[in-house]
Amino acid sequence: MIENLRGKTAILTGAAQGLGYAIAKAYAREGMCIALIDVQEDKLKQLAEELKAEGADVLPIAADLADAASTQRAAQQALEHYGEPRVLVHNAALLKERSMIDVTFEQWQKEVNIIMQAAFLLSKAVWQPMIDAGGGSIVFLSSASAIMGFVREVAYTPAKHGQEGLMKVLAMEGTPFNIAVNTVTPGAPMNTPMSASTYSEEMKQRWIDPALLAPAFVRLAKVEAADSTGQRIDAWQLSQSLKPA
Repeated sequence: MIENLRGKTAILTGAAQGLGYAIAKAYAREGMCIALIDVQEDKLKQLAEELKAEGADVLPIAADLADAASTQRAAQQALEHYGEPRVLVHNAALLKERSMIDVTFEQWQKEVNIIMQAAFLLSKAVWQPMIDAGGGSIVFLSSASAIMGFVREVAYTPAKHGQEGLMKVLAMEGTPFNIAVNTVTPGAPMNTPMSASTYSEEMKQRWIDPALLAPAFVRLAKVEAADSTGQRIDAWQLSQSLKPA
């Protein structure tokens, strides 16, 4: 476990809002340099300006993670600007509830590409730089959909399942190079724009501010392969455990 993240680099997708926004704020407080990746360019610029005003070193990168070339360009831009990352957090996702009858191939492919294809391409981009740096941490955002099935999630659920499989393989391959690879499930309902369109009213009564989960991602930016790899981590439980006694 490394002790200090100051001056270390994070690559963070889905940074413009929700949990990604909360993680970006937490990493900025730690003194990290952050490559912020999101398709929502205006919101991304607003976040970058906010963090820069607080003294953070950030690079906003507008990219469509459904597109392979756009994803690769974003990763390359981050690496050329900051060098090897200490942590990659692939938080971006798209969930549009559609039944098998209604979904088109193009709609299915877009969700799968943002979640699964981008996970592979981003990990591929940082893999050798992390090896050269002597290690790093890769984190994929998981959910209940990664281990369960839900109706009207014919794209999101299999893509999240796929991320879990990719994590397990990369964790095994990364261990000799001190690259920790884990998935993180929120562990509690989150108040985010995506959740607002998919959560039941009962879940909305229990949802929490994503900022309460951010401590887990700070800890995961510090882990090495010997600390935790190949694990599915509950962000709520981990964040609670990090509270001062």
